[in-house]
Amino acid sequence: MPRKGLVRKIEVGGDPHFNSVLVAKFMNCMMWSGKKGVARHIFYGALDEIRNKMPDQDPFEVFKQAIENVKPRLEVKPKRIGGAVYQIPMEVKQNRQIALAFRWLLSAARNKKGSTMAQKLANELTEASKEQGAAIKKKEDTHRMAEANKAFAHLAKY
Repeated sequence: MPRKGLVRKIEVGGDPHFNSVLVAKFMNCMMWSGKKGVARHIFYGALDEIRNKMPDQDPFEVFKQAIENVKPRLEVKPKRIGGAVYQIPMEVKQNRQIALAFRWLLSAARNKKGSTMAQKLANELTEASKEQGAAIKKKEDTHRMAEANKAFAHLAKY
């Protein structure tokens, strides 16, 4: 972050298949060591797995529904006030909601064992679209923590 001036946001173009900025950002988050071709192969393989498992639903719509279900509305931020650290619940901005949803979905898929990344990602996306799975549990834990610390919400203005 620069000390002076504005932060320039990099505009991401759409992906070649769906022309969606959301998909392009997800692939960029999935990518390791600049291997975008590998990330693209994994993502489209996961969508093919979803198409095979759920032929009556559009895989892109399942992906969008999974992201929408995993996005957190509230989170807690630690704030030091008078020698004590309080966990203060705050609303999450739209860009951070999407970033957290991507991070939670990918970490949940990576932590599963026993199959290819495309299959693990497809399983996590289908579970998240049905409001199940590890990423949804992470969101619920975050919301539960914010609800438990609701008494400190008045300290957010400091």
